[in-house]
Amino acid sequence: MSAKRRYSRREMLRGCAAGAIAMPLFVSARALGREAKAPASERVTVGHIGVGGRGRDIFHSAQSLPEFQSVAAADCYADRRESTAAICKGTAYRDFRDLLGRKDIDAVIIATPDHWHVPIGILAARAGKHVYIEKPLGVTVEQDLAIERVIEQTGRIFQYGTQQRSLPHCWVGCELVRRGVLGKLHTIEVDAPDGGSGGATTEAPVPTGLDFDMWCGPSPLRPYTPDLCQPPGTYWVYSQSIGYLGGWGAHPLDIMVWGSRADLSGPVVVEGTGVIPTEGLYDCVYKWDMSIMLGDVRLIFRPGADRTKFIGDQGWIQVARELARNGASDPAYDPKQPAKPVEPQSDSLPVSTNHSQDFIQAIKDNRPAVSHVQDAVRSDLLSLLCDIAVRTGEKIVWDPQTRSLVNPSAEAKALLSRPMRSPWTL
Repeated sequence: MSAKRRYSRREMLRGCAAGAIAMPLFVSARALGREAKAPASERVTVGHIGVGGRGRDIFHSAQSLPEFQSVAAADCYADRRESTAAICKGTAYRDFRDLLGRKDIDAVIIATPDHWHVPIGILAARAGKHVYIEKPLGVTVEQDLAIERVIEQTGRIFQYGTQQRSLPHCWVGCELVRRGVLGKLHTIEVDAPDGGSGGATTEAPVPTGLDFDMWCGPSPLRPYTPDLCQPPGTYWVYSQSIGYLGGWGAHPLDIMVWGSRADLSGPVVVEGTGVIPTEGLYDCVYKWDMSIMLGDVRLIFRPGADRTKFIGDQGWIQVARELARNGASDPAYDPKQPAKPVEPQSDSLPVSTNHSQDFIQAIKDNRPAVSHVQDAVRSDLLSLLCDIAVRTGEKIVWDPQTRSLVNPSAEAKALLSRPMRSPWTL
């Protein structure tokens, strides 16, 4: 008789492999955070890397989840990491690598400035941690493909911070599109909030308590200015971001890839215009006007309020974060209040009602999270290709099968990657 090995909870959490997407058809009181903390043996231990702004919001909202146990915080700002660690009675770290070195941490939530997302995510996965990354994903095509490869190689669970996938009306809208109620899809309109110009360039003393060298990390070490390290500078400075093309575009573009596979149906042809500021600190593309072909489906991507509108030969459905901005040509298919309840089927999109809880449950269930890395790469690539098209003034053609540019110019090819400041690598 062969002996059966007993696996510990931590081995189960670390031994995740790809599997079928599970679809919860109900949400327990525990999942909604209406129950006391679960026993220690049932909790997933989490380290938070980047706890200002969005990172702080995620940290606080997750504290009510019974199976979510925050144990550490890493940040370049001393006051941020120390105050966050004090709340969860955990440990504060100046260097995130010390947090990643802990064997008792199962997962990390990365909510740093954009230029750190992928480098830290790769190091975390290689250290055996499951990875939640706030949007956008990478600042280059090379980074996106690299983290997808590492997540797949290590078998870690990945959750992308596109929280609209955990809003019921967004699920309904995308599910209806996927079920073919619009007939043949021919056009998709995507709007995202715009960037801007300005920002002070005058050098200033680095504040006490900020490790500015670590803050810059793989991006160039440049003179400190307060506007560099606070919004909107954290999103609108090209050395560390691509602006709202990715930072806000991530949300409606993610809805696009959730409701459609048009971006995988044939060559992606990107062309358009935009403004790149030449004065002030902010130098990311804004006022963009992109015309994109996804196979035979046209994508129009412009600044505006967050929305994704799917248009077919039998009508249209619009999906947006704000409930009131959802709608449909046929009121029966309005995502905010369809005529008939839309029930999950065996081949439906996965259901989530809380993004952080879905991440924890995906780890425990050994299944993909609702915003998995493959879809994160699909949507982020579109933002990056738009940036390349505007900066080169060229028509950019992407082959989704070979995952490469088709006959790129030297300038376009050079924008697929960026130098990384030593000692940081992918």
